[in-house]
Amino acid sequence: MSHGRPLAGFTVGVTAERRRDELEALLRRRGARVVSAPAITIVPLLDDDALHAATELCLGRPPDVVVATTGIGFRGWLSAAEGWGIGDALRAVLRRARLIARGAKPCGAIRAAGLSEAWSAPSESCAEILRELLAEGVAGQRIAVQLHGGPQEEFVAALRAAGADVVEVPVYRWTVPDDTGPVQRLVEQVLAGQVDAVTFTSAPAVTSLLDAAGPAAARSLLGLFAGPVLAACVGPVTAAPLRAAGVPALEPPRARLGALVKAVTDELPRRARRVRVAGAELELRGHAVLVDGSVRALAPASMATLSALAERPGAVVSRAVLTAALSRGADGHAVDMAVARLRSALGSPRYIETVIKRGYRLRVDA
Repeated sequence: MSHGRPLAGFTVGVTAERRRDELEALLRRRGARVVSAPAITIVPLLDDDALHAATELCLGRPPDVVVATTGIGFRGWLSAAEGWGIGDALRAVLRRARLIARGAKPCGAIRAAGLSEAWSAPSESCAEILRELLAEGVAGQRIAVQLHGGPQEEFVAALRAAGADVVEVPVYRWTVPDDTGPVQRLVEQVLAGQVDAVTFTSAPAVTSLLDAAGPAAARSLLGLFAGPVLAACVGPVTAAPLRAAGVPALEPPRARLGALVKAVTDELPRRARRVRVAGAELELRGHAVLVDGSVRALAPASMATLSALAERPGAVVSRAVLTAALSRGADGHAVDMAVARLRSALGSPRYIETVIKRGYRLRVDA
């Protein structure tokens, strides 16, 4: 039975690098088949010249305000400074500055470092921080903004337009992984209809996946994300590139990994096609069918055949239509073999009726 494994029969792509193992384990524990394809990789902190240069700018002329956007980013900044031998100097600068946190996690990182935040954004959004700073006035102030993953162009531009001198502190910058093979394979599987959902935990991962696909395939991907393939993003910042392209994305109520997995676990079964056939409920998922809740894994040809029959429940589906649903080069014999294997996988021949000289149909209950 699928009880306790609510994602059994579904395939989920994972584009994260950081905490990838944790995310994949959560999905597999719920029964999902996982396609691992890190779309981005992190530049090692101690090798990051841009972070070192930004830190030196803060030491040379200490900022009046420091905005901490992520807990791991703030901790990483301090850790890198320790590695360069300037940790104490950076802590002294931060102690004199007004520290502003984007939510609970950066707050925790600030306090763990023996520092205190002056204010934290309850909504955990940079937009709220920006409104607060602009309302107070920032002209003539130096503001250090701890970035995470990529630039925050609108946030930084608004502060500079209001007269602030902004130092961007690029912690954990993303770059394309050396081996792009897994990402290319994920793109191919999504386009082939073999993936039910793709998870994203950062906006750069969305952009990197689309870039890896190339212009034509990227348009096809966006079309699928707007339809049969679920694009699941950990939060609104991650989902921004998809929203900009007019594509809806699933977002959990809280930007947390566990909440993302729960949202996917709740949503995918809702999308499954269900039909009553010969006294049983068949639930069609990505690579499996549930027969009265019992998971039956199907080969691609069997799943394609069942999907074609379920699109016209109770109606006779011709061999020509079923042939078109199979792989290129299939013929009538391939259809008969696929139906035979499907009957065997379902555990009984009673679900599919042969209509002589016409085709096949599901024995749908009245």
